[in-house]
Amino acid sequence: MGFGTGIVPEGCGFSLQNRGHNFSLDPQHPNCLAPSKRPFHTIIPALCTYPGRSSLALCLGVMGGFMQPQGHLQVLSNLLDLKMDPQAALDAPRFCVDHGGGSVDVSRHSELNASDMATSKIYMEAHFSAEAAEEMEERGHEVMWPVGGHERAKFGRGQIITRDPLTGVLCGGSDPRADGQALAW
Repeated sequence: MGFGTGIVPEGCGFSLQNRGHNFSLDPQHPNCLAPSKRPFHTIIPALCTYPGRSSLALCLGVMGGFMQPQGHLQVLSNLLDLKMDPQAALDAPRFCVDHGGGSVDVSRHSELNASDMATSKIYMEAHFSAEAAEEMEERGHEVMWPVGGHERAKFGRGQIITRDPLTGVLCGGSDPRADGQALAW
């Protein structure tokens, strides 16, 4: 499937997206598109506000198909829990739980359960320690480590902008797994 629908709304300068192909209109399907539901989807940029305020704290996005939810959580945890700056949060090594060690069948990606995950593989970037990979194996996981070079594309690629609540200063980061960059003017 190509990018977009090929439909450009008059005067807007962008094409309408076609990523709705992951949804289902079957009312029995867990990923049915219907009112009051939150179907699983991988187009998930994030906006975060400061607690108790409505002011923007940060925006981020980790592209990469079904790595996106995993990547978002890992990068957000790096920012909030580990207090990393945006660039460090993106530079940090990532892991990817990949069902069956291959690509996920999008026709049933919302139906995965514990038995499916028992056949999954955990891919870990080369920057994780051998001890971390061994510990995951000791817990019964099939681990693919070290993953480096061009294979790092499996872990997505992200961008982050944070905003200081007192000064309004913006701070950006760009993922080293791709060719982007954070610039200011």
